[in-house]
Amino acid sequence: MHPYNRIPSSGQSTPSPPPSPLRSPRLRRSKQGRFAAGQQPGRTFAQRLAWLILSVLLRRQGIFLFAPLIYISGMLLYMGTVSFDVVPVIKHRPAPGSVYRSPQVYAKLRPEMDSDNSTSDTISTVWKHSYKSGEWQPCVNRSSGGLPESNGYIYVEANGGLNQQRTSIGNAVAVAGYLNATLIIPHFHYHSIWRDPSKFKDIYDEDYFITTLENDVQVVNTIPEYIMERFDHNMSNVYNFRIKAWSSIQYYRDAVLPKLLEEKLIRISPFANRLSFDAPPAVQRLRCLANYEALRFSSPILTLGESLVARMKKLSANNSGKYISVHLRFEEDMVAFSCCVFDGGEEEIQDMNAARERGWRGKFTKPGRVIRPGAIRINGKCPLTPLEVGLMLRGMGFDKSTSIYLASGKIYKSEKTMAPLFEMFPLLQTKEMLASAEELAPFKNYSSRMAAIDYTVCLHSEVFVTTQGGNFPHFLMGHRRYLYGGHSKTVRPDKRKLALLFDNPNIGYASISYLWKSFKRQMLNMRAHSDAKGFELKRPNDSIYTFPCPDCMCRMNKSEDSRSSSAT
Repeated sequence: MHPYNRIPSSGQSTPSPPPSPLRSPRLRRSKQGRFAAGQQPGRTFAQRLAWLILSVLLRRQGIFLFAPLIYISGMLLYMGTVSFDVVPVIKHRPAPGSVYRSPQVYAKLRPEMDSDNSTSDTISTVWKHSYKSGEWQPCVNRSSGGLPESNGYIYVEANGGLNQQRTSIGNAVAVAGYLNATLIIPHFHYHSIWRDPSKFKDIYDEDYFITTLENDVQVVNTIPEYIMERFDHNMSNVYNFRIKAWSSIQYYRDAVLPKLLEEKLIRISPFANRLSFDAPPAVQRLRCLANYEALRFSSPILTLGESLVARMKKLSANNSGKYISVHLRFEEDMVAFSCCVFDGGEEEIQDMNAARERGWRGKFTKPGRVIRPGAIRINGKCPLTPLEVGLMLRGMGFDKSTSIYLASGKIYKSEKTMAPLFEMFPLLQTKEMLASAEELAPFKNYSSRMAAIDYTVCLHSEVFVTTQGGNFPHFLMGHRRYLYGGHSKTVRPDKRKLALLFDNPNIGYASISYLWKSFKRQMLNMRAHSDAKGFELKRPNDSIYTFPCPDCMCRMNKSEDSRSSSAT
């Protein structure tokens, strides 16, 4: 400490400066208890008290650490907002995804969405880079010579829905051709979910199928009498192969062929996904031939499907006959299987529990099984609702003038859930709206035949939108690539990203105009990503039913017409 020095000079006392600027000056009293020179003794009590407090603070500088807390506490006490006899309540926000917030998001964004006039003519300009790495054309070669004597008959039982059965048919043709066997027209299992007793000829043109394959694989619709006599006309007596999923074609040669030569008739049941996607070119050629050339829908289905395509093009005259198709998976069984929670309350819970028990007895109630709807939604596993599909498409630039064909089964609570989608797209159509009751009557109680009608209309749309995945969209993407030069104009949304956008808790704290522009920007990026993925080459373990290039297609000159004249 450096005290002030008293040096008499002209009757005045002048304090000397402190030796170091880093140390704070200290005040010091004289022995008589009076203030040091330079201070005026005639101060009031308030001034002395303030000076005393300041001196204490200067001596105890650590107290400044608590100054903000003291200030805030004083302000709160003064305003009367804190009472020490009340425990504050902490509100926890529900886990992300556990609450279905899309209706609130729609209510906030709708005014700005409806006033947005910058989305005209999107359907004509949506695909800026329609074809990547050159254009392609179908090039599945058919054999011209006769077939050698058959090694025996193969009978397969296809299970699942329309497109899972389609996988089985293509694989069965490939196996029969590779083993030089005669294929019996595949038998379709009756499934407890689809509940469709349709036979092969009810869905596909059986004669056309047999004729198209006649030089590559022998196909018959009945087993010869002399063969059935050996088994007492009972298929249960025929040896049945239980083949592991995704078995290689070599397994069929090594394990199945010897038994076929011995028995002359074998059965493979079930047959869905029983052949590996990674196969030699000869096997892939037969798959391509079966799926893209030989499988044509039966005349009643094809006639109605083409009529609905023509009606959609007529309704889309303002867009040069171009329309988009949407595959919406919001049926009761899909909602139940997903275990997601929406806004139906107790009624929805009861409906979903009953549907799960009907379709998958005990699967979801096993001891120890924990279902977390919020985690399911955030992971992108929940089916998109009609409202969410509408928001996504409006964000991508499709406006009220866009014609939409909706491919779907019976939508859960359709009167309520479909209302927002109709508000956003008043030109939306379904097969029930496009066709008369009399036209649909022959197909009404057959889910696979109804799905075949949807498939036909979606196949010829300008853009196809998939919302949930599964065999239906995968087959459509491949078929559209095959018909339209190798590029599939398909919107495949990032459902994880959508789940976060629709769960936005800060929707009320920002400008609605900003929120709409931000949402639209992200949807346009998602659309551009779908465009970039429109053309893709098949990798070794991919399905030729989704990726026909290069196994089923060849490169062509860009000046040639990229569209195939192949009929479905």
